[in-house]
Amino acid sequence: MENTPNKKIKIFFADNSKEDLLKITKHFESNANYEIVGSETDAKQTLEMLSTTEVDILVMDIMLGGMDGFEFMEKAKSTLGSKMPKLMIASCLSHSGFVNKALSLGAEYYMIKPLDFKVLENRITDIFSFNSTMQTKQTRTENKALDEKISNIFLTVGIPAHIKGYQFLREAIKMAIEKPEIVSSITKELYPSIAEKFQTSSSKVERAIRHAIEVAWNRGKIENINSIFGIKVYNQNEKPTNGEFIALVADKMLMEGF
Repeated sequence: MENTPNKKIKIFFADNSKEDLLKITKHFESNANYEIVGSETDAKQTLEMLSTTEVDILVMDIMLGGMDGFEFMEKAKSTLGSKMPKLMIASCLSHSGFVNKALSLGAEYYMIKPLDFKVLENRITDIFSFNSTMQTKQTRTENKALDEKISNIFLTVGIPAHIKGYQFLREAIKMAIEKPEIVSSITKELYPSIAEKFQTSSSKVERAIRHAIEVAWNRGKIENINSIFGIKVYNQNEKPTNGEFIALVADKMLMEGF
């Protein structure tokens, strides 16, 4: 989740002290950036609430009713799966062993009570800003790696970078990786999407991709093509259709984890 002015951070508090819960909820209720979606003193009740409530971050004490915080964290990770929110610990327990164990179980921060609520806000902001930045960097890195892999395949099979079909074909393969079923709707969805992105027509996209594949076959690098896919897919007289070639490369990328 990205912390934007239009989307509040959904926050849940779990603490064995009702007094501490009252103080922290009172503070965050007045902050327009947050939405308090629940608070609990009991660990089992907290786990049940998290399974049915959309929560971005759980701020909790290690000391909870029903089970200790470490047991709770282990159960939450195994039962909530993808619904597991970000986790911040706020506790009086300051021994390094407690801190290290909490962090090893997935806590983003460990803060010692009494809490400075403004500092707590800053730490929560840091969590979402950091994760948003990391996701952006990771996405850029993955996209670059995919572009390089596809470009290497084109180079190997003999598709030159200067022809129009090169860019169109690479875009088509990336779309097929993201949405494999699009290959079955190549004229109604894939070509028009590429045409819109490159401000051209669907027919020009289709012709340019077909030309790029023809160039590869005319250069006679069929063995290179077969070696890339690990099987004897084609011979000189068996040129694939646009859809077949796009699907073949996309399937290879998916098998390699892209």
